[in-house]
Amino acid sequence: MAKRIIVNDKDEIIGYKERNKRTKDDIVRVAGLWIFNDKKETLIAKRTDNKAHDPNKWGPSAAGSVEKDETYVSNIIKEAKEEISITLKEKDLILGPHRFVTAGHQFFSQSFFAKMNLPIKAFKIQKEEVAEIRWIGINKLLEWVHEKPDDFIESFRSPESSLYDFAKFLSSKPF
Repeated sequence: MAKRIIVNDKDEIIGYKERNKRTKDDIVRVAGLWIFNDKKETLIAKRTDNKAHDPNKWGPSAAGSVEKDETYVSNIIKEAKEEISITLKEKDLILGPHRFVTAGHQFFSQSFFAKMNLPIKAFKIQKEEVAEIRWIGINKLLEWVHEKPDDFIESFRSPESSLYDFAKFLSSKPF
């Protein structure tokens, strides 16, 4: 089993642990990808029911815990390939906010944005990680989160989340 990077409150590496050996006090690194298109829609992914955190909940296009010998960038490129069969290069990524999050567990989250005008059938989901994907307009997504917050990963429910960072990003760009 791959070891997760454990960091301190400054996001400095202090060790490595297997997922099942982590404690509630351990802080890990997580990378998240928000794919968007010319219509200002975002691709969201529903986690499978076997996930330890937020099973059967909707989240960003792809995400993952950063493992030993990975960076935030190399992790999200790997996760996009594994979870939704999209090949990205570092130059395809727009760096988003980096923040500390407490939502069921503690982690530093690095967001990335990428523009892709692909039909839903161009994505092939990894059945062990992703139950479903869909394109949705950002305003409809924000309404849905407001009306049914339990449909989404815990970290989406805060106005200080990557979802709201992404919404601000989209509203500031003339695509």
